[in-house]
Amino acid sequence: MRIAGFSKRAIYRNGVLANNAAMSNQAQPFPCADRCEQSSERLHPVVGGWRSHAGQSSAQCGGARTRSFWPWLAQVSCLAGLLLMGLAPAHAAGTRRVLLDAGWRFHRGEVPGTQIRLSGLPVKQWRWVADANGPNDADKMAAPGLDTAGGDWKDARTGDDTFRGRIGFSWYRTVLPETSAAAPMLHFDGVDDNATVYLNGQRLIHHTGWDEPFDVPLKPAWRAGGRNVLAVLVENTAGMGGITAPVFLQEKRGYEAVGPALPGFDDHDWRTVHLPHDFIVEGKFDPKADRNHGYLPTTTGWYRNTFDLPASDKGQSLWLDFEGIYRDSLVWLNGHFLGRHASGYTSFHYDITQAANYGGQNVLAVHVDPRHFEGWWYEGGGIYRHVWLNVANPLHVAPWGTFVTAKLAEPSADGEVGPATLHIETTLVNANASGKAATLVSKALDDGGEVAGTSSIPVRLAAGERLEFRQEIVVRQPRLWSLEMPHLYHLVTTIEEDGQPVDTVQTPFGIRTIRFDANKGFFLNGKHVKIQGTCNHQDFAGLGIAVPDTLEYWRVEKLKEMGANAWRMSHNPPTPSLLDACDRLGMLVMDENRHLGDSPENLAEVANMVQRDRNHPSIIMWSMCNEQPQARTEAGGRVFAAMRATVLKYDETRPVSCAMNSGWFGNGFTDVEDLMGVNYNTQVYDRFHHEHPNMPMFASETASTTTTRGEYANNRQKAYVTSYHTTDGSWRPVGERPFMAGSFVWTGFDYKGEPTPYNWPSINSHFGIMDICGFPKDNYYYYLSWWKHEPIVHLMPHWNWPGREGQTIKVIAFSNCPRVELFLNGQSLGAKEVPRYGHLEWNVKYAPGTLEAKGYDASGAAIATDSDETTGAPASLRLTTSRTTLNADAEDLIPVEVDVLDAQGRIVPTADNLVTFEVSGAGHVAGVGNGDAGDHDPDKASYRHAFNGKCLVIVGAGNETGSIQLTATSAGLQSATLDLQALTPRAGLGEAGTMARTPPSR
Repeated sequence: MRIAGFSKRAIYRNGVLANNAAMSNQAQPFPCADRCEQSSERLHPVVGGWRSHAGQSSAQCGGARTRSFWPWLAQVSCLAGLLLMGLAPAHAAGTRRVLLDAGWRFHRGEVPGTQIRLSGLPVKQWRWVADANGPNDADKMAAPGLDTAGGDWKDARTGDDTFRGRIGFSWYRTVLPETSAAAPMLHFDGVDDNATVYLNGQRLIHHTGWDEPFDVPLKPAWRAGGRNVLAVLVENTAGMGGITAPVFLQEKRGYEAVGPALPGFDDHDWRTVHLPHDFIVEGKFDPKADRNHGYLPTTTGWYRNTFDLPASDKGQSLWLDFEGIYRDSLVWLNGHFLGRHASGYTSFHYDITQAANYGGQNVLAVHVDPRHFEGWWYEGGGIYRHVWLNVANPLHVAPWGTFVTAKLAEPSADGEVGPATLHIETTLVNANASGKAATLVSKALDDGGEVAGTSSIPVRLAAGERLEFRQEIVVRQPRLWSLEMPHLYHLVTTIEEDGQPVDTVQTPFGIRTIRFDANKGFFLNGKHVKIQGTCNHQDFAGLGIAVPDTLEYWRVEKLKEMGANAWRMSHNPPTPSLLDACDRLGMLVMDENRHLGDSPENLAEVANMVQRDRNHPSIIMWSMCNEQPQARTEAGGRVFAAMRATVLKYDETRPVSCAMNSGWFGNGFTDVEDLMGVNYNTQVYDRFHHEHPNMPMFASETASTTTTRGEYANNRQKAYVTSYHTTDGSWRPVGERPFMAGSFVWTGFDYKGEPTPYNWPSINSHFGIMDICGFPKDNYYYYLSWWKHEPIVHLMPHWNWPGREGQTIKVIAFSNCPRVELFLNGQSLGAKEVPRYGHLEWNVKYAPGTLEAKGYDASGAAIATDSDETTGAPASLRLTTSRTTLNADAEDLIPVEVDVLDAQGRIVPTADNLVTFEVSGAGHVAGVGNGDAGDHDPDKASYRHAFNGKCLVIVGAGNETGSIQLTATSAGLQSATLDLQALTPRAGLGEAGTMARTPPSR
């Protein structure tokens, strides 16, 4: 079961009941919710610490993860954490939130002798006919008495491709088996592409999406003891089509527990893994595998974990939170089927109150099938985000059940900030067998731990009832969330019975104003901000999609160093820790839904994303989709309208948009959305602004510039793309137009899959401003020069060209200085004026030595320099990293840059030496990379070739504290060592003690 919606709403202002209106309920409520931990009790396999809502460890309250990581933030967070710990209820019995990332047993592929089977009666025999009129013939084709014995009707079985490339519609009909069930369920494992289901002539459901499982409740049209005629209209949009997977008539939903799903299954010979985990990245590259997914073969996998529950938990509400599994997961607890979740990008919950074994061991089994792709990039496979066990009082805050918005005037021109009114919506669940009266206390704390305001109201819920309550708090002197000073508040929500707390939730939020102006662009807190964003996928070198929390912070910091201020989640909702990083470090977010559609499944994904993420101040817009051909059609507009309405049901504070590469002037999405996003097509900007002068606009995707770090000529055999490809033409049209709110460059980092412009041997994209390891390419400095104000000059290419003496080499300078002068071995080659949003070029005859550029201000003073020197042969290695301490939580990782140096300590820009890594002490090598898209060495290894002078090793901590020493060696070179330390997590932070442990928000 998954939660969405609510049944009733009770609105309070200043503690007075103002309204009690009935609301729709899109999903069955159940007694579960996210929970802040307030117990230090050990719950196998990890220790429960006190944790906060929406991604914070409550004792840190928006602060830093380690003592050495971002120390200014750590000081603030430590103070806030201590205050919060003192203010929060200390004895809320039974409220625990426990991380279940440790101790998983994993098996790649299927287990011999085990076949997963759906429960129920198979529906195999069908009759079908093509129908060009499709839905217009529904009255006739779905009628129970229609004769399908002759004419054009043909036999079919599930799995048949009856379309064979034809685009259009076909009808399928069958008579369902007899069953004694009063309200049976029909399960489709897959239809290609879209399906409308009728029973006995009555339309039941329309499902959008190819080869995805979905259920159809038959009760509205079911004839008990009679003949039940099923009709399915299938629409095919490309390729094969039909009812492509099994169909079952079920008395109850579910899959039979077999093999690893059974509690007594012997998994002693399975490998032990720690989440996050991506098992696809562990494979071997194969030119026969799917190119878009990086030529890594996909297969299924099994996970099992055990945990103990004390007998005292009986009578509480229990549930599991899965932040993300890629994909199509089946979950059992103690042999009881909990559910199937198809999406690889959305978070979900399962109630385990009835299935749990109290006073003993519980066995959790998860089957994962990533073979059906949702995108055209590397998507990995496995439980790649956190898993949480929750134990709560039956009276509790519902999952994602707190929502805080702030209403305030924009700051004045002199920066004066007026009072802010917090509008608080809290959804409560009473899973008790009797009604409950309680007090709902909402307390706002600033980032120093001071109380900014409180509201307390009486609440009453009947047995099994789910209600939403509204409150207001006025913050007299708010500290605004901004890019420069990302202040975060915490809403502490407490339910009290007879004066004693029974549930407490913390919700981080920010107070800020956002505004999109059709003529002037984007404003944050009344200040104009040009959106300087990048699009990014999930994966990283050496890790695949299993990116730990601290690395998400590292990546946000890398982009901010370049001057980026925004991140487009491409093309799916992210892991919650990434949003936490954007909140805490000051990065705007375009949060994006994966699937376009108005089916119940699609709308549930939209609702899931908005409810989970809506408290993050970094999010400034909701994106419904990317590059959909329906954008120009009226039917597409109706679909978009349904999705937008779903967003507004849960959040009315942000505009709804999408990324469009066509259809801007059609009667589709444009008529519905709030904000126009244009992919590429810079020629559209002026025309659209002229024809739609009241609609704000931004460039939702730009550039797609393909380059390979350190390469200056195309080489198809090695999958290299020249770095002479520049991006002036992508940013200049945005930067020059005030009405363009900004842009998102494709992409900030290279990513696995979607190899462009080459196929094999290329396994990565080349689009990144940085390579897949986070090493800057030359274009990085173009954006740095125009996205930041500090004077800069950057020269390219390197100056190691033996054998090309006297030949002309094109030299490029990226700079934001008014004028740049180029020198070769001290001799001036001329000065040039820098065009705004442009770059400079010289043709230089190569001679070994020093190539230098000087940037001058308007008065002629030198304010920036850069130089490239001809280096000697490789002589030594160097290891550098942004921090030297890790948390001993088995998840924290540190990226370590490996440089190949000459005898004078200069990076050799053409070095490709093989480097071997050894880690001693309390750590291990978690992965390696080098940014070479044609390198087929494994990501999980203790060695890597340098690529153009650099490679990357990722060092991970275990559960033990102590020293860690990384040693890098290479034949003929002086080795390098790096001393690290795995530290005990801070007291009160639970087993991880980390800044970025990210429980999903409630």
